[in-house]
Amino acid sequence: MNFKDLAAERYSTRRFKNRPVEQEKIDLVLEAARLAPTAANKQPQRILVITGEDALARVDKCTACRFAAPLVFLVGYDTDKCWIREKYDGAKSGEIDASIVTTHMMLQAADIGLGTTWVMHFDPVKAREEFSLPANIIPVAFLPTGYPADDAAPSDRHTLREPPEKLAAYSR
Repeated sequence: MNFKDLAAERYSTRRFKNRPVEQEKIDLVLEAARLAPTAANKQPQRILVITGEDALARVDKCTACRFAAPLVFLVGYDTDKCWIREKYDGAKSGEIDASIVTTHMMLQAADIGLGTTWVMHFDPVKAREEFSLPANIIPVAFLPTGYPADDAAPSDRHTLREPPEKLAAYSR
């Protein structure tokens, strides 16, 4: 499948099969995260791979949006590692870097037959507590991942897209 088709067909999966994801596929998704571009190649992303009933129950304490996925990635960044736009405003690249990484993970997952959903609707304080995150690790997204259920389908909003001329301008 070409990239345009992959990007168009990938959707947020909210129903998963009760089937574990093979380690080989987890490794491919993590490799996509490793290869993702980050500001100044600082690679501040930090990813927690969450499997097993006990660990997944801790995810459920942080968000109602796990959708019974058998695997969840918690993607964040290390504030000590991210690039800083010092010359201008001191902005840190961590959240953007983690977002780019998460997008790469989602697209790789879709390419190998897995579904994902980007979840920002979570309690970051609870995530920090449940997964013993140190102060320098900032959680950005939970990424429920697994094999889509047979009746999984995109939401009604999936194909609603603004026209290109509304999203982009040239030299203005």
